[in-house]
Amino acid sequence: MQERARYLSVPYGHGDLDFIVQPHFDLDTVESGTVVPVADLAAETRRVLGAPLGSPALRELAADARRRVRGRARAVIAVTDLTRGSPDDVLVPPLLAELNAGGIADTEITVIVAVGLHRATTEEEKRSKLGSVVDRVAVIDSDGNDPAKWADLGPIPPYDVPGFTQKLVKDADLVVATGIVEPHQYAGYSGGRKTVAIGCCGEPVITATHGMRFLEDPGVRLGKIEGNPFHETVREIARRAGLRFCLNVVTDDRERVVAVAAGDPDAVLADLVAKAAALYTRPIAKQYDIAIAGVGYPKDVNLYQASRAATYLRFAPTPVVREGGAIIIPAQLPEGAGEGPGEQRFLAALERAASPAAVVEEARRHFAGGEQRAVMVALTLQHCAVIVAASEAPEVVRLAKLRAAVDVEEALDIAYEHIGRPARASVLLVPRALHTLPVVESGVSG
Repeated sequence: MQERARYLSVPYGHGDLDFIVQPHFDLDTVESGTVVPVADLAAETRRVLGAPLGSPALRELAADARRRVRGRARAVIAVTDLTRGSPDDVLVPPLLAELNAGGIADTEITVIVAVGLHRATTEEEKRSKLGSVVDRVAVIDSDGNDPAKWADLGPIPPYDVPGFTQKLVKDADLVVATGIVEPHQYAGYSGGRKTVAIGCCGEPVITATHGMRFLEDPGVRLGKIEGNPFHETVREIARRAGLRFCLNVVTDDRERVVAVAAGDPDAVLADLVAKAAALYTRPIAKQYDIAIAGVGYPKDVNLYQASRAATYLRFAPTPVVREGGAIIIPAQLPEGAGEGPGEQRFLAALERAASPAAVVEEARRHFAGGEQRAVMVALTLQHCAVIVAASEAPEVVRLAKLRAAVDVEEALDIAYEHIGRPARASVLLVPRALHTLPVVESGVSG
């Protein structure tokens, strides 16, 4: 019987991108686990705020802050930037209600969008992310570029990273954060502590924590918390910055919230990492010749973020693609490489280097925040080809030393040529590569 082509789709922007896989490709698909989504996120948020983990209720913390200062207490709520799909329009209003119940008025509350070294958000984007919150309280972006806005927290162990956070955060009487707990290349898992420690920091923090000392540390790994110096640094920066309370979520492949937790930052992270690991970690039997790594909005808005799909598969416990294989990233990239200073440094580091190896060597001599993504891409390119399909910025893709393809079909042709056109080629489709951590059961190539 003649084999037939298969018709598939992968997340792309706000929708899906259809493509065809020819019969000479042996295709497998791996997705994260399935959990019943939270039916009413607002109600579940109120419920967990009423039963916080390892912490007094937020309203009690607010009342205590007022007693300490003997008057009006100031609160800051740190939220993720636009590259994270945290449902802050639903999460923040119950936080405001808790702070109000503890005696902190809206006029004493600031929401800070933790942009790190990404671009600033527009007023329209703030409203899209936070809804009516922007009409109630002050909403501002953090600023990682202006030292006049930073407070010095001192050197941070274990590697004595310079500790800088926003003065607005350090001077607040109560600091709260939202975030998504999901696999992270360096922190192991992200969450509200990282929203404050990295998203609200000064540039020297990002430069130090994302430099080669951390990138080459064997403890700094995707999905790893214990013995991870990056994670330990983030935890201490957040503590010194005054973070007392987190409201975090876990989302599934479709960006639907499947778990919510509130309370002490350590307790919240521990609770949700256990749930996230069970959801995201998936066994696979072997390494593959080719992987198709889906991204979708908001991570495929620029190459800086979308490139994580390739590096996550490369730096899984065992590389998902064999040495000499290929990873295909279908990504829209309406903002090209990205518009923030970190994204621009990422592109410049790849563009100016003679080779991927030169990117790594240059980073050992001199490093600036944002270039860590270039290093991870370069290390991935030393292992396998990376092809970006169907982007709106193919010229940017090429400047970053990646291959550009008009669609997934052409990307598969390029990958097939790259691996030597075998009679059969194994392909793994990972529709949500940033939400799925494939683990090779044998640990070796199949």
